[in-house]
Amino acid sequence: MILASSCIATSLRNCHVRYHRIQILSSKHYYTAIQFKNKRCLTLSYPHLNKASIHNSSALFTSSSDTSVNENLSAKYEVPQYSKEILHSCNQLHASILLPLNEKLRGPLITSHGGNGNSGSANVTSMPFVLCVGNHSSGKSSFINHVVGRNVQTAGVAPTDDSFTVIAPGPEDKDQDGPALIGDPDMGFANLRQFGPTLIHHTCLKVRSNLVTDNFMLVDSPGMIDAPGSSGRGDDNSSMDRGYDFQGVVRWLATRADVVLLFFDPDKPGTTGETLSVLLHSLGGMDHKLLIVLNKADQFRKIHDFARAYGSLCWNLSKVIPRKDLPRIFTMCLPVKKNNILEDDDKTDASYSSGSSGLADLHHTRDEVVNEVMKAPLRRIDNVITGLGDSVHLLMMHATIMNHTRKLYSKALWNGRLQVSGTGVSGLSLTGLSLYAELPVQVSGSALGLTVAGTAMMQYLNLKNLKDMKEELSSDDGLTKAFKQTYTREIAEADEFIASIWQRVKESLKLGISAIGVENLPSVSPSEFDEMKTTLNERIPALRRKASASHYGNMK
Repeated sequence: MILASSCIATSLRNCHVRYHRIQILSSKHYYTAIQFKNKRCLTLSYPHLNKASIHNSSALFTSSSDTSVNENLSAKYEVPQYSKEILHSCNQLHASILLPLNEKLRGPLITSHGGNGNSGSANVTSMPFVLCVGNHSSGKSSFINHVVGRNVQTAGVAPTDDSFTVIAPGPEDKDQDGPALIGDPDMGFANLRQFGPTLIHHTCLKVRSNLVTDNFMLVDSPGMIDAPGSSGRGDDNSSMDRGYDFQGVVRWLATRADVVLLFFDPDKPGTTGETLSVLLHSLGGMDHKLLIVLNKADQFRKIHDFARAYGSLCWNLSKVIPRKDLPRIFTMCLPVKKNNILEDDDKTDASYSSGSSGLADLHHTRDEVVNEVMKAPLRRIDNVITGLGDSVHLLMMHATIMNHTRKLYSKALWNGRLQVSGTGVSGLSLTGLSLYAELPVQVSGSALGLTVAGTAMMQYLNLKNLKDMKEELSSDDGLTKAFKQTYTREIAEADEFIASIWQRVKESLKLGISAIGVENLPSVSPSEFDEMKTTLNERIPALRRKASASHYGNMK
């Protein structure tokens, strides 16, 4: 231990990093706490290092005298330069191709802008961010404090916060209320106003300096709890218990987040109905960026207690996850603070530790979760490309079905006009023939009268049929019929992806047609369809190749 402390101290001095003291927390796993002159602490874990490799630890501390160790550790997660080009390309495609057509068709895409160069991509906030949701007292706030390296959020056993809190890096500490946050044109949270004034007044922004990283934000959410008399099943009443659509807000944030953490704790392992409802209704379809965390696992002193809690969590998750295979559950714990030093609790029960490796596994899992959080800026690239592709799919289906609906109505309209015109021309021809044949005037008059009456009746019936057809085409059944007619092959092949896109487009399509009117639907030109197809089949794959690491699958 003395040797390890000496080696780390030498590395820090060689890099001109000022520190107060170094404490080896665990000789087995090399958990080290470094306290700096400003009394801030940094805990490092080296579960796989030996004494010889500690001598090489200077690679972790390559800073100058004005740079903290935390900033050096965050350097490995900086977004490469080419990612800015990718983000710019996505924004350009979104702004130049999708948004004009979306505005024209009253499409499903959000048209408000996010600022800071993201004006072309409505689903992008000014910075990448991580969303933390879960039960109250499940360790969300403590985890955020652990990640950012500062006590930003208040943690406690009872619910301590009833607001959505955005924690962002900045040059100095500053707090802003909800109206200022949502009204900021550059932050990208402006569309939260759709959930009403109650939510606006239950959001806030905390700008903090000297955070571990300065390239992403974190969003803390109110702890979920079942109110007395609440079913906790996500019905309309329970979702508005807070005065706003909580599940809708979580869905809005999770859609735009780059990493989503869902926290459970040993006391309530999946037994809170609201949490399960949020997992089902708000986080569905986000498995690629969702991490389920069972926190505070160091509270278990016996393997028996851990098995019961873990089994209970799996059982409850199986009720809302419609798959045989459950996602991975990250079982972890946070360091405890003793004598102003963050330490990993090494008190183990022999039956739980199983060869003194139980807590080491929890610590290692915590490091995995932290690493995933730190990758949020890198995930932003993939998420933006994915969002662009998703937007193209949504808008293309919207445009295809709307164009098909317009053609059906246009065909019926012209058929009716032809029938009216045909009736009028036939009647006038008969009248003219009677005059030419010098038939009695009464006969010609009768023919003219029948022509006028027949034409008027045909026009009335035509208008009535068009009115009925407009109602049918804009109804749920009419839109479903149009979907089946335009995507016959995909339905025959049981394409689940197309079916999921349809479920998302259906409501916005109905609203768009009702707002424009079936008789006023704009046409979508072949060139506009070609632009979307080219974006989907050529431009997006090119961006994927540019963003992905070289491997045998994409090397030519």
